[in-house]
Amino acid sequence: MKQLRLIITAFIATMLSASLGFAETPVLRAAVLKVGTVNWELDTIKHNALDQKNGFDLQVTGMAGNPATRIAFQGGEADVIVADWIWVARQRAEGKDFVFIPYSKAVGGLLVKKDSPIQSLSDLKGKKIGIAGGPVDKSWLLLRALAEQKGGFDLAGETEQVFGAPPLVFKSALSGEVDAAINFWHFNAKMQAAGMRQVVSVADAANELGLSSETPLLGYVVRGELVREHPELVNGLAMASRQAKEILATDDTAWDRLRPMMRAEKDSAFNALKDGFRAGIPTSYAVNEKDAATLLQVMAKFGGEKLVGKAVTLPQGVFLQPES
Repeated sequence: MKQLRLIITAFIATMLSASLGFAETPVLRAAVLKVGTVNWELDTIKHNALDQKNGFDLQVTGMAGNPATRIAFQGGEADVIVADWIWVARQRAEGKDFVFIPYSKAVGGLLVKKDSPIQSLSDLKGKKIGIAGGPVDKSWLLLRALAEQKGGFDLAGETEQVFGAPPLVFKSALSGEVDAAINFWHFNAKMQAAGMRQVVSVADAANELGLSSETPLLGYVVRGELVREHPELVNGLAMASRQAKEILATDDTAWDRLRPMMRAEKDSAFNALKDGFRAGIPTSYAVNEKDAATLLQVMAKFGGEKLVGKAVTLPQGVFLQPES
């Protein structure tokens, strides 16, 4: 009897331990740019416990640059990063099983000083353009495509380009060191708040090219293994993201709480960033793969292998489609 009691006690202890282990909330580790705008959404998720409500514990690590986030992700030190789907398409074409969860359709545009004589892309001939993101920046490539379509204008060949980090392009544009600038959307918002004028937005350029401006370019990236083995976690992340956006789309007090991390001292900059984020909220989280494939062809034409690698056509499985 004593031995039987020991066996029963050991069995109960084992089952209790297993039960407690199962009850622990699974962790999703996100590696993101330390000062990236995605932190506004992630902070909203944590502040409102949207991760816990959707069955996971979100742990965020801020990193110095996007390359560092990708190294952490590819090395297994992070479960989630933020990237554009064109990068995901390239990785899938090279055999890596990554999946894209739509996050934002926010894009930038071409800006000039308010009193600049530049009114259209054709006015840029012989001018100096500051460009954030490098020679294969997607905004720059779309504007090149538009210039070629509208008038056979080789934007790369007939202008001088100055590539630099977003803050440097921001300062160069405000000081007049460059005649025009293409920057990330949140820097564009600050530039417009400071009095600069937009000549053409990347969304308008996409529409003029017959492309869809509704395709979210940025998103969360997870491994396909996680999607297959723990779909509830991936869908929980997607749902928490949407719920955070619903809060940020309708509740101004949520933005007041975020303002210190937005680095927007002036009301004009704060409101421009808030409006820009809201404008970038996808109208649908179901990505039209035909539209995405067409956009990828444009990126491949102007960005070449340096941008898309082997992804000359859209690989299957790039996008996580929302649950019906």
